[in-house]
Amino acid sequence: MKIRTLLGTLFAASALTAPLAAQEVEDVALTPGGVVKAADPSEWRDIPAEDLLVMTLTPDAAGKTREVVIQLMPEPVSSAWTQNIRTMARAHWWDGLSIYRSVDNWVVQWGNGEDPENPEPKPLPGGIVPTSEDAYTIAWQDGPIRTLWGARGRREVEASSQLAPARKRDNSPDFSDPYSDAFSYVRGLPVAVELGSYEVSDGKAPVMTRPTRVWPVHCYASVGVARDLSPDAGTGAELYAVIGHGPRQLDRNIAVVGKVIEGIEHMAILPRGTGEYGVYETEAEHTPIVSVRLASDLPEQERPRLRYLDTDSASFAKYADVIANRSDDFYKVAAGGADVCNVRVPVKSVED
Repeated sequence: MKIRTLLGTLFAASALTAPLAAQEVEDVALTPGGVVKAADPSEWRDIPAEDLLVMTLTPDAAGKTREVVIQLMPEPVSSAWTQNIRTMARAHWWDGLSIYRSVDNWVVQWGNGEDPENPEPKPLPGGIVPTSEDAYTIAWQDGPIRTLWGARGRREVEASSQLAPARKRDNSPDFSDPYSDAFSYVRGLPVAVELGSYEVSDGKAPVMTRPTRVWPVHCYASVGVARDLSPDAGTGAELYAVIGHGPRQLDRNIAVVGKVIEGIEHMAILPRGTGEYGVYETEAEHTPIVSVRLASDLPEQERPRLRYLDTDSASFAKYADVIANRSDDFYKVAAGGADVCNVRVPVKSVED
């Protein structure tokens, strides 16, 4: 069988109560969950319904409902693919298709697949726009990103265009990324950042850095677009979700269009495919897709209402620092740092 070559655990914050008093927080060793629980309500941001893709699978063996919620990358990141995905969701294109591939520590994949007994692919709906591998990364734009994370810790974007900061303090976390110069978040979704360096004058002045390019990254639960060999970049019809260690080597080689923020467990526990490339060998092994809809197209009472912790907030900064340097009773040695896939953005349901 020929198959398109392609190729998140979501931090689950418990239902929030009133913020802890400052003294209560100081009296106990902080954990990431404790920081999230103490976050002020003003530090949470609503995820727009038009950015949420709701995939309903057939019930599991026990008859329980299986729903997967994907947060799509906001413009301008991966915009051609997310435009196509919205078009296909509105056309109900995925309804009746299936999850047909599952590879351990890699991905699950869904869509039309390639069936040798039915070689004609399902026609795409009208309105599909062209995609290009040139759009795997985008030029830096002011506005969407305010904070950068890297080897010297955390700093505001404005500071990145000033003199390079002094060497980080020994006790400050190291957020360096081996795959990029820095990382950040766009509406709660992880991205990598390339920094351009230059000298202010004749080489005697300190080096300055400024962001030049941005691209979304592969972490656990990231959603990407399956494709054939270059220059094909995929349309968005065949999608996958990462169910293992983040395959960062795929960054800038394939389009990342979002992240599973609810229901990744329904994909991660699926039996692994035994056919070539992890494709299921029989139709009976597939997991049928009942429907895929944009949350904005659902009746209001059926829409998932979700918020993420603002990645520019004081609580998120503390949350990341605690992840990098755990000091509660379980931990004896602090890691001293964390990467973009470890600093997962907390998401919670909106309470009525």
